[in-house]
Parts: sequence; C-alpha cells; structure tokens
Amino acid sequence: MRKPLIAIVGRPNVGKSTLFNRLVGRRQAITHDAPGVTRDRHYAATELCNRDVVLVDTGGFVPGEDDEILAAIRSSASVAINEADVIVWLTSVRDDVTTADEEVGALLRRTDKPVIVAVNKCDSDRLDVESNNFWSLGVHVIVAVSAEHGRGIGDLEDAIGEALDGLGPLHGDSVQTDAEAEDDDIVEDGADEDGGDGEAEDDDGDAPERPAKAPRGGRVRGVRLAIVGRPNVGKSTLINALIGKQRMLATAVAGTTRDAIDVELEWRGQRYTLVDTAGLRRKSRIINAVEGYSVSRSVHAIERCHVAVLVLDASQSLADQDARIASLVERRNRACCLVVNKWDAVDKDHRTMKAYEVDLQEQLPALAFAPRVFISALTGQRVDKVMEAALRAYESFNRILPTSAINRWIAEAQKIRQPPVYQNKRLKLYFGAQTATRPPRLQIQVNNPDAMSPSYERFLINSLRERFDLGGTPLRLQFVGRSQRRADRTTDSEFVPATVAMVDLNENPWDDEAEAAYMRGGDDDDDAFDVLDEEDDLGDLGDFDDDDDGDDEPIEDEDDEEDADGEDDAVEIEVQVAAPKPAPATRKAPPKGAPQKRKR
Repeated sequence: MRKPLIAIVGRPNVGKSTLFNRLVGRRQAITHDAPGVTRDRHYAATELCNRDVVLVDTGGFVPGEDDEILAAIRSSASVAINEADVIVWLTSVRDDVTTADEEVGALLRRTDKPVIVAVNKCDSDRLDVESNNFWSLGVHVIVAVSAEHGRGIGDLEDAIGEALDGLGPLHGDSVQTDAEAEDDDIVEDGADEDGGDGEAEDDDGDAPERPAKAPRGGRVRGVRLAIVGRPNVGKSTLINALIGKQRMLATAVAGTTRDAIDVELEWRGQRYTLVDTAGLRRKSRIINAVEGYSVSRSVHAIERCHVAVLVLDASQSLADQDARIASLVERRNRACCLVVNKWDAVDKDHRTMKAYEVDLQEQLPALAFAPRVFISALTGQRVDKVMEAALRAYESFNRILPTSAINRWIAEAQKIRQPPVYQNKRLKLYFGAQTATRPPRLQIQVNNPDAMSPSYERFLINSLRERFDLGGTPLRLQFVGRSQRRADRTTDSEFVPATVAMVDLNENPWDDEAEAAYMRGGDDDDDAFDVLDEEDDLGDLGDFDDDDDGDDEPIEDEDDEEDADGEDDAVEIEVQVAAPKPAPATRKAPPKGAPQKRKR
C-alpha cells in the first residue's frame, strides 16, 4: 500500500510554501514576500494524524497567462493535481474571493477528488469570520489557518485525516521523497548487498576494496549527484533528459530554477539522487534576496553530494565564474565530472573537441583530474555517458587502497623522481597508509616534513592517481616525521622498570593517530561563498540545517578490538639484564732505561 499524496495548490503569494514548511516541520522550501518564488514541485514525507503521507508544494497557479515561466509553472501544478489523492486549496483572507480563485475552483471540481479550502493569513478571530466568504466557491470543507503563526493547523490536519479515511486503501507506487531516499541509502552492517556475510582476501593477501561506512553506521548504497554550474547552462534540461520526463522547469530564461530540488533516478537497476540547483552567480549579479537564498542552497547542495557534476556551456567561452565553481568543488573535497553541454550548437571539426579539452586543462586547473563528457541535453546526444563518468568518479572517491600497494608505489615513485634536497639533506619517504576515504587521504612518514616541496607533492599526487586510476576525485597527502610519530606514542605518566616490560600484542602504530589528525584537518575555515566574489562575503543568507552524508569517513581497524572484560591483551615478559663485565686490565709501561725485548 502506497503513501497518500497531498498537493498544496493555489494562486501566487498566498503562503503555500510557508504552509508546506509548517506541515513538514522544517524549512525545506524557500519563502519570501514576493510572488512567484516557488516554481518547481517540492516533495517531502511527513506524518499527519498518525499517518505517513507525502506532501507536494507547487508554484502559483495563474490560469490563462501566456508568459513562458507562468505557463510552465501551471503545467507543473497540473501534474501535482493529477497525482494527488487529497488537494489542499490555499487562499488568502486578505484578498477575498478573486476571479483567479473561481477559475482554480472550477478546475479542481472537475478532478472529482477531495478538496479542502484552507483560508490562510487568518491571524485573529475577526479574520476567521471573514473566511466564511469563501463558501461561495462551492466547496464542502473550509478551514481558517495562519501558516506563519500556526493557528488552525490542527484543524487542517484533522480535515486531511477525515478526507484520507474516506479514500480507503491506496495501491500503486509511492512517490519517493528526499527523507525516504536518505534513510534507504544506509545498509546495515553485517549484511552485504550481494547477500554475503563475509569478506574474502585477494590473491596477494590484502583486504579487498569495500564501500566505506556511513556516519550513522552501515554502508552507503545510494549516490547523490549535484548538478551545478552558472545560470542557463542547461542543468534542468540535463536532469529531464536523464530521467526521461519533464520533471523540472526548463526555459530559455536564465534563473528559472530557484531552489535545490532532489529527483530520484533509476539507472541500470540502481537508485540515484539527482540534485538540481540554481545557477551560481557572482555577488555583483545578485539583485534580490531570493537569488541570494538560491545561491546559498546551491552551495549547500555541493556539500551534501558525493559527486558534483559541473555543467559548462559549449556555446560560450569559459568564464571566471566557472573557475570559481570548480575551485569550490575541489576545496569542498567532492568528486567531480565535467559536462560540456550544448555541443550541438558548436560549429566543429575533428580538432574542436581536442582544442576545448586543452582550454579546460588550462582554465580549470582545480579540476584537471575530472573526467569530461561532451553532450547535448536538448537532443539527448551522449547523455548516458554522464552517469558513467559520474559513477567512475564516485568509485575513485570511495576507494580503499591496500597498504602494501601504497608502499610499493612510494618506492617506485622515489626511483622515478628523486625527492628534493633541503638543508643539504635529501627527503626520504619511509612508509605510507590510507587513513580516510571521500576523498582518499594518505599519511606518509618521512625524515623531514619541511623538506617536502609543492612541486614534488604534485608529482606524488599525479603519480598516485595514474597508478591506481583515481580519476574524478581529489587526493589528500599528509607528511609526518618519525620523531613526531614517536612523540605521539610516548607517555611520561608511569615509569616502567628495566626488568619488566608491558608488551601490547594488539598495538598498531598506524590506527588512531592518523585518523584523528585528518579528522581535525580540512578546509572548514574557508568561506563557502568565495565562489561568488573573491573579495566580498555574501552575508547571512539563512540557516539550512540539512544533513551532510558525504563527509570524510575514517577507515576503522577491525583487528583492534578489546576483550570481553574491556581490557587489552597484554603479556608480562621477564627480561634478564646481565651484570656489566669488568673493564680489562691495562698493561703498565716499562720504566725508562729498561732493556726492550727484540722482536723476532
């Protein structure tokens, strides 16, 4: 049995998004006093009257308008009306009954579905009385509410519950929402996706690669792809082409998308989440607060995703804003792939693609590691290659490298190119191990960390990427000295006599110290809105407390466990210390004048 779908419809600027946020219990949709802020449909799962339901927020319904965006919004709202089981028709008591309300009412009566009229902005008892004027619309249920202050919300939920009780059991497939997708992305520990309950070793004896663990336990199965880029590069058109239907509003007008919308995609038997975002503008191009909120949501969508798909416009030359967005993705430690859209609009020959790749390499050095795809989202040319490139980047982003292979690579890299010399002493690389994934992080033990030069670090990163085929993901290296490692393990809290020593059989010098060092590091101090302007800050655009399930995750050492009594295994070893030997007797020199023995 599927979950019932409740659609919130009405004229522009009557408070549909405010009511949607009130019923969902969180600020999911952008709200503003200006009309026409909401354009795409928002889906969210919630609980009303002890019943799990799906709410959908729609754009303002304006019948008879010929404007391109208003016509697209009206078409999107019509889709929500056809999908809904119960319709909440929201009006405003301040405007009384308008001609647009009568046209919307005539449309809803033809649907033959339960319709509840919610008269919004009833902030006082006097306004509650004025809501009775809406009985002229020929409806059966009217509820006076104030979505902003929460008045009458309980009565509205009761009315929705009574309408659902009259529907009976619902059959069919439920509409997947953001909350459901987030919960289903986690696979419980001990249950592999292929049904196995153990992990085999490869031929070399190393542990096989496996998906990293999620912060809440279990392993992540779903992949989040954020479609980002400048305005009017074809992000919404690309999502519509991937899912095979007109889910997002896509027009030739720049800035059509206002909010970050999650869309579910089934591709080759697996489920993925595509996040459509608003175009990222520079601060000087932001003219109102709504665009500021849109940019803030887009930046946060990058932080929430696993792979950022940066869309570029092939019909225009690369701009500085493209480089800023690429730098933001790299600094946020996200995997990435480059999608060059509108390739059908370019006059090209056999050298055009190669020349464009050279421009990408020179102007977007932050994403030199990202795979590139040349597509046309409008015609569908090579659109299927986008998911292949994004998944290759995600595999590299989530890769776990065997320690033995890392150290073999370190030895070979030093043979190919000698480390630099610092203060008349050459840098030496001793040992390396991976400490985290998403992106892969390696800690390498050296004789002097200060001797590492930026050029040699870039050489190591490029060599590591080529050796293990880690395209599409940033790589992080940390260099520590031997003295630093010994200092971290040395404690002066207790003196151990020379005759008795405590030896920990489970000791692993490469477990917790490296993980803690990486978890303390990062680029958290960077301003998230440097992508807009390198000198100015965007300011306070609101607080969006969405969960970030794409953070770096340390690799746990499964062998480092404690006994059932909570104590580590330790063995007392008796060390026999031998007594020091006396110094050998020295020979006295003969006195002067004594006869010397001749040597034969």
